[in-house]
Amino acid sequence: MDSKKTINYSTIGVLSFAHLLNDMYSNYLPQMLPFLVAATALSTTRAAILVSAFTISSSFIQPVFGYFLDRQGKRWLVHVGTLWMAIMLSLTGLVQSYSLLVLLAGLAGLGTAAFHPQASTMITVVSGDRKAVLLSTFIAFGNTGFALSPLLLVPLFQAFGLHATIYTVFPGIFVALLLYFLAPKNNVLSGGKAPNLSEVLHSLKSARLELLAITSVIAIRSLAYTGLLTILPLYFQAQNLSSITSSHLVFIMLFSGALGGIMGGLISDHYGRKPLIVSSLILTTPLFYGFLYTKGILSIVFLALAGASLLSSFSVTVVAAQEAIPNNKSLAAGLTMGFAGGIGGLMVIFIGRLGDLYGLTTAVSVLFILPIVAGIIALFMKSRPTAKAERLAAR
Repeated sequence: MDSKKTINYSTIGVLSFAHLLNDMYSNYLPQMLPFLVAATALSTTRAAILVSAFTISSSFIQPVFGYFLDRQGKRWLVHVGTLWMAIMLSLTGLVQSYSLLVLLAGLAGLGTAAFHPQASTMITVVSGDRKAVLLSTFIAFGNTGFALSPLLLVPLFQAFGLHATIYTVFPGIFVALLLYFLAPKNNVLSGGKAPNLSEVLHSLKSARLELLAITSVIAIRSLAYTGLLTILPLYFQAQNLSSITSSHLVFIMLFSGALGGIMGGLISDHYGRKPLIVSSLILTTPLFYGFLYTKGILSIVFLALAGASLLSSFSVTVVAAQEAIPNNKSLAAGLTMGFAGGIGGLMVIFIGRLGDLYGLTTAVSVLFILPIVAGIIALFMKSRPTAKAERLAAR
């Protein structure tokens, strides 16, 4: 089959490694929060606003990048975006003003907004008929970067203080150089005539109900995910757990999520996007409550399973959106990884306020309920033939 010949594993490898570093920076600010709270008595609401500033700027701009990338790919966005984000975040520990800190967080988000639509579309186009599996691998590298953030950054901040942020610019410089020299020189985005604005609007209108269901699922899942990244370190601190123990628990949840993302891609190829998304999200809520109400090893097992279940649909929803508007893959990536995620990021501010008013345990409980809500909404998604069935039919 011809599409199999288009799989370019070297491109996938370079971009996946870059995604690991990119998303390590994306989980940067939540690791700072316990130290900021200790140093400045930052409220939960203000902490949530800081994380939301990054999440919102990184998310709402992505569809704009996606639209223009569908018309003309910009290879330089992947390395310039990564370097920009690294520089902005490396300055956060040096400023004293909360307003300036929020500004730096918002500016940093533009870097990952530039990286994700271009890189994810490159991955999709060079993945042949293994799109869900290989995009899952790409996203799993990003989730692994998320998972590594607490393991690497918390000990750094604990040992050297927040001024150590300036040294975190160096991995960004390294990856930017790697992408500059090794990312594909040619434009790997979809060939042919680029769609104009009227064609894009027609495509969106035709798939509006399906896209509404998909983006609603992603927005609610993003609220749960971003909320947990923001609130859990503060919750663990309130439970008198050490920063190192807290970082290990967050790592377990996120690394399990990375593995779950790969499994989700494999399962969805065999059994369909919708069944995987619905079942995994509905299962996530009881698993999180299992973590909350048990102790010891059993509690850790529940946390790992909950993380895997929550993130198993991460890449699958991106592919589902790209299948809904196949001629606008970068826009679909921007809508799903960007806009819908930004809605969730914006709502985290209200979760932070909830934590201030009613306690962090209440805020965490609300976050645990959200995945089952997203799973119910996913029932309204359109069912499509599985990738496995399409491969068999093409033989």
